[in-house]
Amino acid sequence: MSELETKQLETSIEQDWGSRNHVQTLVLMIATVLGAYLCYRMTVPFLSVLTWALTLAVLFAPLQRWLESKLRYPSLAAIVSVLLIGLIVIITVTFVGQQLVSQAAKGSQLIETKINSGEWLHTLEAQPQLAPIVSKIERYIDLQGTFKTFTTWLGSVASDIVKGSVFQVLGLCLTFYVLFFFLRDRHLALKSAMSLSPLTQFEMGRLFNRVGDTIHAIVYGTFAIAAVQGFLGGLMFWWLGLPEPLLWGLVMSLLAVVPMLGAFIIWGPVALFWALEGNWASALILTLWGVLVVSTVDNLLRPIFVGNRLKLHTILVFMSVVGGLILFGPAGLILGPITLTVTITLLEIWSNRNSDETVAR
Repeated sequence: MSELETKQLETSIEQDWGSRNHVQTLVLMIATVLGAYLCYRMTVPFLSVLTWALTLAVLFAPLQRWLESKLRYPSLAAIVSVLLIGLIVIITVTFVGQQLVSQAAKGSQLIETKINSGEWLHTLEAQPQLAPIVSKIERYIDLQGTFKTFTTWLGSVASDIVKGSVFQVLGLCLTFYVLFFFLRDRHLALKSAMSLSPLTQFEMGRLFNRVGDTIHAIVYGTFAIAAVQGFLGGLMFWWLGLPEPLLWGLVMSLLAVVPMLGAFIIWGPVALFWALEGNWASALILTLWGVLVVSTVDNLLRPIFVGNRLKLHTILVFMSVVGGLILFGPAGLILGPITLTVTITLLEIWSNRNSDETVAR
């Protein structure tokens, strides 16, 4: 074989090998994308569990580091951390659940008693300004039936909690199970993420810090706003002469932390009961205070508290929280702002890289 034929053969082999490499690379990319999609679909049912476990792991990382310095065994330190966190969460959830069930049951019974006795109708008819309006409304709407439907819904809150308790306990157990590994293996997880990421170690550190700041801002901001809402609600209960305003203010604070519930669960039935009793002034004052002050505090203060910590515009924080709740459900309270923070950080990294390349040229 001549030298020319040998070179042609080598060139042909290199081309064939290059073609095979391209095909293999394409197949590998397709398999990777498919695998990532399937992993995402498998993770979706556990999205809330992973989100809250990650949130607790970030918040209690200092506790884990302190325990590791004392106990010297990461697994033992993680077990102690999970037990302490579980004790705090279980006590809080049990207290809120008991108060919520008790309030729903009592409110349902009181309103149903007023409806069945007909006192509410006589009270409305006794008001000269309201009597004509009530008579017109009764032509089109069954007020008594509507009130009974509402009391049925109010009373079903307790039964729904009982029915969903099995799934809630299961989700809570899974959260603590995942939390154990997040605390114990956090260094390994960070190293794995850095090794797989196309970002540099400095860029990954910056990204992790921003995510940690986001979680701290959301959680601490949420609790601060809930405390303000509970204080305002309890203050109005005290001013209107309701019993145990401090207790109900605390309950409203805890309920304000839970997405889709809020302080309305407490002051709403109270205002309705007063309206059925004919105490229109107190009912109106409580309703206006609850709608215009207590409920508005969340919309006003959350973007400010969170935005100041994250150095983001108020409207961006507001959209990330509301959009996250719509897209991810309750976990969106954390995932929405995290998604926004990660995206902005990645855009900043791209901008810095482009600026460095421009300077280098």
